[in-house]
Amino acid sequence: MTIHKEGYTTIAISLLFIFIVNAIIDYRFADIVWLRWSIYIFSVALFLIVLQFFRNPGRSFMSGNDLVICPADGKVVVIEETEEREYFKDKRLQVSIFMSPVNVHINRNPISGVVKFFKYHPGKYLAAWNPKSSTENERTTVVVEHENGIPILFRQIAGALARRIVWYVKEGDAVEQTKEFGFIKFGSRVDIFLPLGTKVNLELNQVVKGGITVLAELA
Repeated sequence: MTIHKEGYTTIAISLLFIFIVNAIIDYRFADIVWLRWSIYIFSVALFLIVLQFFRNPGRSFMSGNDLVICPADGKVVVIEETEEREYFKDKRLQVSIFMSPVNVHINRNPISGVVKFFKYHPGKYLAAWNPKSSTENERTTVVVEHENGIPILFRQIAGALARRIVWYVKEGDAVEQTKEFGFIKFGSRVDIFLPLGTKVNLELNQVVKGGITVLAELA
């Protein structure tokens, strides 16, 4: 397992904060043993939490020309027909994956193809499971067209804790299935919009892994 590049700055800041807090406690409260040890334990726990959040575990990825692979780790919270108003402006099959703070937060391309549309939207920080988060929260929208002409839209959505969405794609890019297209810091959500009639291989509340779990099969 390695640490994702998006975590370097946060980890460095966390270490600096831990060092300063421990130095102050050691200097001002050297005679209060229980307080010092409480801070030591808290410091270790905090560092491990930050470290695990930015982990980048080694994986054997799933691939398939007619497969849509889950773009993120998390739990399936939505499978329903809905109106996609930004790009398609018609009914699509929406699948949403909620990413808790303990999940790996790397986002991966669900299909290979060409990026036909990209847009970043500043916005609110409603809880990621709130239905309004799809249209009101900070988010990105990416549309990748498969070689067979089928476009798939996927959207990074910031949550109540997430304050930074990172993306690595732009319009015109050729992208490869399971390669990274972005990262969201702390709890968040990813929505995917598929053509109606697409065979979805997931169930509500199913736990999935990005780059591994097969989300759907293209017609």
